[in-house]
Amino acid sequence: MYCTDMASPQTLSQAERRVVATWAADCAERVVALFEAEAPADGRPRDAIARARAFARGELSAAEEIRRRFVAGRAAREVTSPAAVAAARSATQAAAVAHMGAHALGAAAYAAKAAGLAAPDRSLTVDDEVRWQLDHMTAEVRSALRQLPPLGGNSAGPLGSGLLASGILAAIIRAIQSDLARPDQPGSSS
Repeated sequence: MYCTDMASPQTLSQAERRVVATWAADCAERVVALFEAEAPADGRPRDAIARARAFARGELSAAEEIRRRFVAGRAAREVTSPAAVAAARSATQAAAVAHMGAHALGAAAYAAKAAGLAAPDRSLTVDDEVRWQLDHMTAEVRSALRQLPPLGGNSAGPLGSGLLASGILAAIIRAIQSDLARPDQPGSSS
């Protein structure tokens, strides 16, 4: 049962969730075409990305998005290619940032997984996508994501023992969190 009296360290403040929602939407948007190639008439994942951006701009409340966060996830059950499924899940995770900031790492992980599944040389493609994601984090995004507990370090949210904690998704999140743990370099692009 979800308890609202004690916030999870995976939640982040509303201001921080708004900051990371744009980055999560950017990650998901890079792969949404993989879903649309299989289901061109299904706009649920693209709508989830648009809602994540609207939440980031302050145009939607967290409460509105909490009620609608699983819509794009249902789209993932209606496609068959693993890359399309992962792309829809990336969009779902981006929309869920309104509820809990840790979902931004889920959006990034599913996006990198989708990119890897769609490419013949998967490991290099995943690494390239993760590098893009890291290179496109602002200092504010890095600062917010650094506050999240390490994957598996807290069970009260998506970084607990669920789907994000195993396989390629876990490897991607660990790579991102490892990079976030490094001190910022003077003159870096973040």
